Amino acid sequence: MLHKTRGIVLRAVKYGDTSLILSVFTELFGLQSYIVNGARSSKPKAAKGNLLQPGNILEMVVYHQDIKNIHRISEFKLGHIYTSVQLNVVKNTVALYIIELLQKCLKQPEQHLELYYFTENTLRYLDLAPMPAIANLPLYYTLKVGEQLGFRLNGHFSEYTPFLDLQEGTFTDLPPHHSYHLDPECSELTDRIFRCAGIPELVTITMSKDKRRRLLYAYLDFFQLHLPDFTEMHSPPILHEILDA
Repeated sequence: MLHKTRGIVLRAVKYGDTSLILSVFTELFGLQSYIVNGARSSKPKAAKGNLLQPGNILEMVVYHQDIKNIHRISEFKLGHIYTSVQLNVVKNTVALYIIELLQKCLKQPEQHLELYYFTENTLRYLDLAPMPAIANLPLYYTLKVGEQLGFRLNGHFSEYTPFLDLQEGTFTDLPPHHSYHLDPECSELTDRIFRCAGIPELVTITMSKDKRRRLLYAYLDFFQLHLPDFTEMHSPPILHEILDA
């Protein structure tokens, strides 16, 4: 049966001489795999592989049957044409971090409408935003993905609850008896980031590059604590070097 859906390409793997197998986070069906024949044709007019790069937002018409693991795409085109993400090395690295995080988190073909729309809007914003506005974007995106996957932060930072217990996901009055917690300064920064009403507000939060690096790794520890099959990510060291964050 044919369906129209939007999707974000997470991965493209060569298959045969001219085909690709795509991993796509779709609006309607969540994580799905698709085979695209002729995507790597040697004829420039026939090849559409450049439209299927990780991070690209697509508008697709797809064949979908729940009993199948790999589906086919009838038609596709770009749902958003990037103006800077693929040309700017900093923005491109942030986009690759977003894509890798999704790859680590999404394992089953379940619909995640809020997460899909949030991710598409984040990529669009990243493309259009001025450079100073994106330094805190990976932190904000990571926390919000956790919230939408079911392990949000509970409570808020205050003088009475100055420690964030990452194992419990709760702000507490005393440091817990394990190493997975943040000190008061990092706990306050995390609360401010998490409570931002939207991405543009992130520019109001300033911190050192070392603090930003420490927070991102703490948030990824938070994911490992709550997602048993969450494995180590490869993009954060590159992100920190490129972003100087």
